[in-house]
Amino acid sequence: MTGPTTPSAWHSRENPTPRLLVERAHEELVAGNVHDERLHQVRALVRESWERSWRQRVVAEGLPPIDFTTEALDAYRLSHPLAGAMDTIRALLLPGSAEDSGVVVAVGDHAGRLLWVEGDLNQRVLSGEMGFIAGANWSERAIGTSAPGTALELGASVQIHGAEHYNRLVQPWSCTATPVFDPEDRRILGVIDVTGGAEAATPQARMLVDATARAVEAELLVARLRARAQPGPVAPAPSRRPAPERATLRVLGRDRARLEVFGAESERSIELSARHAEILLLLAVHRQGVSAQRLADLVYGEGASPDTLRPEMVRLRRQLERVWPALVPESRPYRLPVPLETDAQDVLSLLDRGAHRVALTAYRGPVLPDSTAPGVEEYRESVRSTLRETMRTEAGVDLLLSYAEIPEGADDAEILRLCLELLPARSPKRAGLVSRIERLEQA
Repeated sequence: MTGPTTPSAWHSRENPTPRLLVERAHEELVAGNVHDERLHQVRALVRESWERSWRQRVVAEGLPPIDFTTEALDAYRLSHPLAGAMDTIRALLLPGSAEDSGVVVAVGDHAGRLLWVEGDLNQRVLSGEMGFIAGANWSERAIGTSAPGTALELGASVQIHGAEHYNRLVQPWSCTATPVFDPEDRRILGVIDVTGGAEAATPQARMLVDATARAVEAELLVARLRARAQPGPVAPAPSRRPAPERATLRVLGRDRARLEVFGAESERSIELSARHAEILLLLAVHRQGVSAQRLADLVYGEGASPDTLRPEMVRLRRQLERVWPALVPESRPYRLPVPLETDAQDVLSLLDRGAHRVALTAYRGPVLPDSTAPGVEEYRESVRSTLRETMRTEAGVDLLLSYAEIPEGADDAEILRLCLELLPARSPKRAGLVSRIERLEQA
């Protein structure tokens, strides 16, 4: 199979509407002209989904929210009912070499959050630029009309062709998705989606995805029946526990970090002093813990006395006790007793998952830019260089041009020359790039 295509028009028994008409109808709806007559020539399923998206004020050109960090995603996947069915899904939808399959297969939960995104390597890189990655929210409320989100909204299998997507960034793609139901109480457990070019939304693709979902449901039922037939005590029904508290340290582009704590019933945040921000960031990065001497070296410089660090640790502990006692650092070695997420680590995680455009959007600037703590400087450079190298080696020209607009890329002659090489010969953007390169060479 090949990548996403954008033909001038497409026809099928299911969707007899030319692409151009769909695009114009979409423009009218996004502009607020919900009664435009062209909307009635769009498939009812699509039109109604567009209207729901418009009424919920979904942005027509934006990236989906990322609802899980890497650690939270791993923990959630382990406990999800569809985790044990992934081998079946791979065998039916990605037979042979998944990396060369030509499509992307995604499995999400009942809320539209993607948990597994696998398949063709090139397609995953391309789709990652629109945020189609594990951990992203692809519900209708988050991204508008798409096969996984709309299938969950309707509780039925759905195919969305190219321009029928509400979000313009998704319109080069086509997709087929179907919900997976609990085989006993029929509540929705999740969704299976195939995304790619036009081939991903054919009648044959729909039959295959539907058959895969039914096979998964049958497998779940058989597993339960076998478990019940085995002798032994009946396991108690799982209790509903409130979501555990978690915290995020925001350090990108900030001289003073902000610590945000999210609980089941409340959210709170504080702004940290420059020194406390440095210490907390270094403890978040060195999760295994560090000795007092090592932490003093990272904060103050090599050979610094741990006695200089201890009063700051006392003050930091007091502050954290008022905000979130669970985060108060332990000693010998110094370490955080619970994971602390940072927005910098989120960017690195997004880059690793192939969500390059989402990562660039999430990058708000250097890590604690005014800090001179050796450990912070080292981590700042690591984040910066990882972002640059990923943009240089993996990003398309549009994303590379976006990177060249932020401070890290604006004065990078190598990046500007690479943009110039990738742009078409007649691109109007070439002149501006040439001028910027000349200014850098003359400086």
